[in-house]
Amino acid sequence: MAVMLLLNAILGPKPALSASLKAKLESFECGSPPLQSNNQKRVNVKYYLVALLFVMFDLEAVLLYPWAVVSRELGLFGFMELIVFMISLVVGLIYAWRKGALEWA
Repeated sequence: MAVMLLLNAILGPKPALSASLKAKLESFECGSPPLQSNNQKRVNVKYYLVALLFVMFDLEAVLLYPWAVVSRELGLFGFMELIVFMISLVVGLIYAWRKGALEWA
């Protein structure tokens, strides 16, 4: 494998930095060129808070479905584990609510 990499480095094409290569190396947004450069774009922190809340409740759904399928086999221990998990999610929701992460304005 090292021989193949070495041969590729020696014999392979070496592109010059042409205008088309520079265009290919730029970021790409949904089929159109970017509107602003990345270092000038500012994103509101609430965007990240909403994303974290989405991940938190998405994980809840991912856990609840398999738990509901095997809930009888898990017994009381599985139920108590679910209660601890749900309490941590409720505490996270209350914290986000008090910090204003659920406000859109």
